[in-house]
Amino acid sequence: MDYLTYTEKLNYLLEMTQNERFISSKQASENFNCSKRTIRRMLKTLREQGFQIKYCQKIKKYFIENRA
Repeated sequence: MDYLTYTEKLNYLLEMTQNERFISSKQASENFNCSKRTIRRMLKTLREQGFQIKYCQKIKKYFIENRA
C-alpha cells in the first residue's frame, strides 16, 4: 500500500470513527481489503496523532472520547 492510499484509508477510518460507523476491525479490514492487524496499526497511528479513540464493549463500537 503506497503512502497516499494509506493516508486516504487513515482519514476514512478517522471519519468512520467520528461518525460512529466504525464497529470492528474485522469490518474495516474487509472494507479496506487488508488485515485486522493493519487496522490496529492504523488506530495506533491515529492515537499517536492525538485522537482519543476508544472501544466500548457495551455498544460494540469505536468512538472518539471528548475531553471536557
